Amino acid sequence: MKTHDFYYDLPPELIAQTPLERRDASRLLTLNRETGEIAHRHFYDIAELIQPGDCLVLNDSRVLPARLLGHRVPTGGAVEVLLLKDEGGGVWECLTKPGRKTHTGTELSFGDGELTATVVGERDDGNKLVQFHYEGIFLEVLERLGKMPLPPYIKEELQDQERYQTVYSRVNGSAAAPTAGLHFTPELLRALQDKGVNLAYVTLHVGLGTFRPVKAEEVTEHHMHSEFCMISQETADLLNRTRETGGRIVCVGTTSCRTIESLADENGHFAARSAWTDIFIYPGYRFKAMDALITNFHLPESTLVMLVSAFAGREKILNAYRIAVQERYRFFSFGDAMYIY
Repeated sequence: MKTHDFYYDLPPELIAQTPLERRDASRLLTLNRETGEIAHRHFYDIAELIQPGDCLVLNDSRVLPARLLGHRVPTGGAVEVLLLKDEGGGVWECLTKPGRKTHTGTELSFGDGELTATVVGERDDGNKLVQFHYEGIFLEVLERLGKMPLPPYIKEELQDQERYQTVYSRVNGSAAAPTAGLHFTPELLRALQDKGVNLAYVTLHVGLGTFRPVKAEEVTEHHMHSEFCMISQETADLLNRTRETGGRIVCVGTTSCRTIESLADENGHFAARSAWTDIFIYPGYRFKAMDALITNFHLPESTLVMLVSAFAGREKILNAYRIAVQERYRFFSFGDAMYIY
């Protein structure tokens, strides 16, 4: 299976640069994975498509304002640091720019010296280990000085940082948003609950590895980076009860999908647990737990296009994407959505 098998042609002007004023006003392409039937709706129609007794699985991870702009000491040269993983004791694994000028021992300063840092090591892949020095609570310092780590294909400045958070985000730790959830409003979630749909929360802290391009020619040669995920006892009970009563498990986003597929046992049964997952889902994968998926439109040749192709079939997905391009859907993080059932 070649990486190029998951390529599609996307005009750059279809990449959404800003979120819509109303979260749930985005368009929704629905795809029946058995028949390949496609329909065009709006996201607020999702309340009609999810049935009483179904369980909606939502990733409650919150994006850290993990992009820090500062300078190197004493040269004053500009530096950009992106926090990837908390290693403990104030040390974070980071991406730095310019990488060649942030070697071990480099001193950094942010926000007029409110936050300082020292590069204390380097990973094999070029990521840096950075020791931060500050007073008070690190997350509060980040809230003041950090910016949202928007994907590189978004060139516009984000006016409201909360628009890159889901309305149900609560556990800090992601380097990027679980973007399928950006379409939900509190009112839409309430409407679903009033209808008899259960809401189950999982946590997967999204790392940048999810978005890294697949450079291997053969799909199976690509290596996924690990991400931390967890399921509570309450969520495990809700998912098991949904299974027992004949409801469907509907994942909101590929991160929710990867969480439950990583933490379910072979029979699709759940218990409270947490783990680091590097699960890579591509065609041929047998799904243990997920019955339907709400997701955005993903980059060509990405692991996420491979995941949705594993669920619905590569030909059906590429056909749906071709139609979405024809119909001028908006793509990627701030773009429109798909419902695959």
